[in-house]
Amino acid sequence: MAVTSKPVDPTSPTGSPLTLTEALIPVVSLAVLIGLSVYLFGDEGAMGPNQIALVVASLIAVAVGWRRGHTLEALGQAAVASVSTGIYAIFILFAVGSLIGTWAMSGTLAGMVYYGLQLLNPNYFYLTTAIICGVVSMSIGTSWTTAGTIGVGLMGIAANMGLSPEITAGAIISGCYLGDKSSPLSDSANLAAGAAGVDLYEHVRETFLTSLVALPFALVVFWWLGTPGDFDASEKINAIQRIFHPSFVLFLPLVLVVVFAVLKIPPFTTIFIGALAGGVLAVIVAPDRVVAFAADDALSRPLALLKGVWLALATGYKSSTAYPPIDRLLTRGGMESMLNTIWLIITALSFGGVVEKVGVIERLINPILKAVKSTGGLVTALVGSVVATNVVTADQFIAIVLPARMFKNGFRERGLAPVVLSRSVGDSGTVTGALIPWNSCGAFLAATLGVGTFHYAPFAIFCWMSPLVAIAFAFFGVRMMRSGEPQPVVAGVAPPA
Repeated sequence: MAVTSKPVDPTSPTGSPLTLTEALIPVVSLAVLIGLSVYLFGDEGAMGPNQIALVVASLIAVAVGWRRGHTLEALGQAAVASVSTGIYAIFILFAVGSLIGTWAMSGTLAGMVYYGLQLLNPNYFYLTTAIICGVVSMSIGTSWTTAGTIGVGLMGIAANMGLSPEITAGAIISGCYLGDKSSPLSDSANLAAGAAGVDLYEHVRETFLTSLVALPFALVVFWWLGTPGDFDASEKINAIQRIFHPSFVLFLPLVLVVVFAVLKIPPFTTIFIGALAGGVLAVIVAPDRVVAFAADDALSRPLALLKGVWLALATGYKSSTAYPPIDRLLTRGGMESMLNTIWLIITALSFGGVVEKVGVIERLINPILKAVKSTGGLVTALVGSVVATNVVTADQFIAIVLPARMFKNGFRERGLAPVVLSRSVGDSGTVTGALIPWNSCGAFLAATLGVGTFHYAPFAIFCWMSPLVAIAFAFFGVRMMRSGEPQPVVAGVAPPA
């Protein structure tokens, strides 16, 4: 798509409305292409084939929009504008990659595994994992930072215990998204409350109530999935002790990240400073390891230390301890490791920008909104629309704002309090992005935890239970507060505030 320098508002309404068939063409095309990619390439689909599918689906959406009167220039600008909304997420991915690289080199990850093997037990590991991540995410309000720090360490512990990486990732994500949905520090919680015009703390109270249903269910399942039996980690503990000499000093980068997150320092800054702190710590506690990793005898020692840290930030750390379990754990990270995920996010957001520009989402949602008769049907339609928007636009924030805006009048007409709308959006939009491989959330988590989205999705119990709880609340009339008498919306007249 050719893009010129002439500014175009990608949200301006140009072109004629789509027919239902035209609106379905890009969505069905994407579904078919992604399905074919999964069939042909399996887990390798995320390494390029899925991105090609998204590019082809974007071109199909462009053709539909062009046929309806949108200019190629405007459609191209819409794609660019959509990608620009994901730039910050891309930088966070880069920062997480760097953090994993330097924490592997400094011994921070090894320290997490060392103490985790002594404190945690396979019988309740999944349960404990979800609780730990839930507490941290509620404290700092972000799933990504929690998964990129605590989550990475827990994945390493699970690997050394011989536990399922898929279930572990599901437990991590379930805990992480408790805070993303119900912490007042969460960006998505703030966005959902703002989109519905609700006080933040009122919104958080309501989403926490639904979480009190979904989370215990998830915890019971994780307890049931625990692996009974004896576990002897002495060999691995001794190996880590011999190589890394663990102490609580190794946790200083983690403490720094948590403190910065609590102080609401932006995530990229927080995580990248944590990555730099890991590099500094490696230079202090293990300079010989850093110099060996630099592998350049021609350099002076200070320059070799600089090169070793620089490499870990850029391309990740390659462990060579001659102990395979540790080497598998610590050979990872670097900005370079995130490039495939970033490619996926860019192509997915391009598709989302084009379909939003040509009106695909509105055309698909409006008939559903008009057809629903009951309150339960209205909330079910909202939840379905939010999930569909997460699938089509690949962006969690769009999936929160767009359906909230489109369903606002429907909730008002039925006399429902705005917090019911914000809660239902939060229960569905915030959490379901993690279940979609090409959504920025799903792509990030798969890259960070090293488990494919489709593999961990069945075990991300909190994420798929939350929208079901929202629907159940509606059908059983639980916490369906009223704002007064129903207020019919007259065509062309804005409803009262």
